[in-house]
Amino acid sequence: MNPMAENYVIGVDLGGTKLAAAIVDDKGQVSKQTILAVDTSSSLAPVNQIVRVTRELIRAKGAKRTISGMGVAVPGLVRRDGTVWAPNLRGWKRMALAQRLKRALGLPVIVESDRNAAVLGESWCGGARGKSDAIVLMLGTGIGAGILSGGHLVRGAHELSGCAGWMVVAEKYGTEAQNVGQLESLAAGPAIARAGRARNAQSVAEAARRGDRTSINIYLEAGRMLGYGVANLVSLFDPEIVVIGGGLAKASDLFLDALRKAVKERAQPIAASRVRIVKSPLGSHANLLGVARLAGSMGRIGRRRRTKG
Repeated sequence: MNPMAENYVIGVDLGGTKLAAAIVDDKGQVSKQTILAVDTSSSLAPVNQIVRVTRELIRAKGAKRTISGMGVAVPGLVRRDGTVWAPNLRGWKRMALAQRLKRALGLPVIVESDRNAAVLGESWCGGARGKSDAIVLMLGTGIGAGILSGGHLVRGAHELSGCAGWMVVAEKYGTEAQNVGQLESLAAGPAIARAGRARNAQSVAEAARRGDRTSINIYLEAGRMLGYGVANLVSLFDPEIVVIGGGLAKASDLFLDALRKAVKERAQPIAASRVRIVKSPLGSHANLLGVARLAGSMGRIGRRRRTKG
């Protein structure tokens, strides 16, 4: 057997509205990517969708034996028993995702939260490459942080570390903050859209780039609030780098300077002077690469065990 034949995995990034899947090799090269809207017609519809897309990718690759494993990033909590809670997916309170996928596909499957997947992807092939102390702040519909400290994921007692949208950064604390967290209520995509009375944050960004002063100020204020949140993370974890990712990173030209300024004003001075804050170079591939890295490691461990046996 060709020794390179097993150096491919399937990476899947399952969001609340979008599903991306691809074949990834052991160098982090992404190929044959598929992107489609998530089927939310039932609790099992996204699972069936992942199965169907994975089978299509395997057929396109040519042979099932070339795929050694599969990793899936999910928009929620992955419990230690392997079940998933994802509030934006219908009926996903204790979805046994890995078990269902393994049974359907006959592949080793690992499931990880999207924020943890993002920091693993960035540390493998992206802005935090080679860093053992790094934070990826994911900005989109929500706000989450993947945290590496000393080369290890920070998970917390209940797998809830990185719920950065719940950081308190201002006096104002309304109903929305009670539902999603204060920072998220002030600076995530929906908050920017509400402030600009627009359909989405992208529309506000487009208006800002046309010179609309109100839209410019909305992004500057969001950047300031995000900077206060990042200042807390920098002071607590002393990272080498903070990578800004997620859909909102596409508008980083409108808020990144304000974010950096707020970090310098509010974070521990030595940590603030040494940390780098950058936009993700991976974009939407960060989650895919993170779970692909996990799946590849799992496959290599499994092969070593089979060889020893």
